[in-house]
Amino acid sequence: MTTRAGLIQEIKAYEPELIEIRRDIHRHPEMGFEETRTAGIVAEKLRGWGLEVAEGLAGTGVVGTLRGRGVGQRAVGLRADLDALPIEEIPGRAHRSTTPGKMHACGHDGHTTMLLGAARYLSEHRDFGGTVQFIFQPAEEGLGGGKRMVAEGLFERFPVDSVYGMHNFPGMPVGVFATRKGAFLAAADKWTVTFRGTGGHGGASPHLSTDPTLSLAQFVMAMQSIVSRNTPPNETAVVSVGHVRGGSPEGFNVIPSEVTAIGTARSFNPAVRDTIERRLGELARSAAGAFGCEAVVEYWRGTPTLVTHAEQTDVSIAAARALVGEAAVVTNVPPVTGAEDFAYMLEARPGGFIAIGNGADGESGSNGLHTPGYDFNDAILALGAAYWVSLVREELSA
Repeated sequence: MTTRAGLIQEIKAYEPELIEIRRDIHRHPEMGFEETRTAGIVAEKLRGWGLEVAEGLAGTGVVGTLRGRGVGQRAVGLRADLDALPIEEIPGRAHRSTTPGKMHACGHDGHTTMLLGAARYLSEHRDFGGTVQFIFQPAEEGLGGGKRMVAEGLFERFPVDSVYGMHNFPGMPVGVFATRKGAFLAAADKWTVTFRGTGGHGGASPHLSTDPTLSLAQFVMAMQSIVSRNTPPNETAVVSVGHVRGGSPEGFNVIPSEVTAIGTARSFNPAVRDTIERRLGELARSAAGAFGCEAVVEYWRGTPTLVTHAEQTDVSIAAARALVGEAAVVTNVPPVTGAEDFAYMLEARPGGFIAIGNGADGESGSNGLHTPGYDFNDAILALGAAYWVSLVREELSA
């Protein structure tokens, strides 16, 4: 059996194919639950390598099943995500998105390709005992694809004893892995507050309106107190406004009768999450009442906190250390207020989650996630695939 130190070099032998797969997916981004082309590529590749393939999970999800030749009854799930984002990519790249307004700005093209690379390698080297379920999940970006896969019986159809995820981290050097036990990524919620009042002529008779823009302004300022005064100093909370609308540019002298703010909230502690929801409503209604308006508040709980399990995190750490050494594996990285709906799978089965460096600041791959300049770093494709193989050998050693 090849030593793990040689895994990366072995997988690099077909790195050009992995790069082409990744860039082809990048050129043809698909939004959540619309990943038919991407899913088709995944299914075709898996079948070509001799895996059992099931399609159509949660609409466009794919699962490939591979059984080792060794003795063992355990099963492990490895998960990657398929979907893109509604962002216009910067020009200049040869593999730039060909779909206006859509791009792979979070690296799911790379996640998919790394898992495909592992599937190819393991199909040729079945020196493990047990079963690997390669899970390709749709709609990670806020649409709950992970939740839907679990609800539709993912782990009943494809049983696993543990499940693992991985995400690229811009700003972290290539060759470095990072993880932590417990709360790793935040719960992510969406809220909308609409203020309704009496509009009017902004120049001739503003005194005749109740002007909901005043309520909105007071609310936006007051909501910052949720973090500074309602959240314990040793806890984490984020409340941000992402969109404001009201009136029209042409009606610059018209006080609108309705204005809306939409935003996000992030937290790790369920009690903090409850506080954010409660205080947003209280502050919105207070701000509305102060100016003779009314507030309509809606709060949607999205992805839960991603909580890793201690035993499986140790497995993740061991698998990474076997490839890059102890110094290049961060074992207690600070929690991140980004969100990941792999959290739903970790609620259903024990597992781990790890970050792989996409490039240090100022280097290739360092542009931030969810930005027009982001690109997955092809230099980590073989490393990421090798990590998955190393993990399988930790879990399913024959």
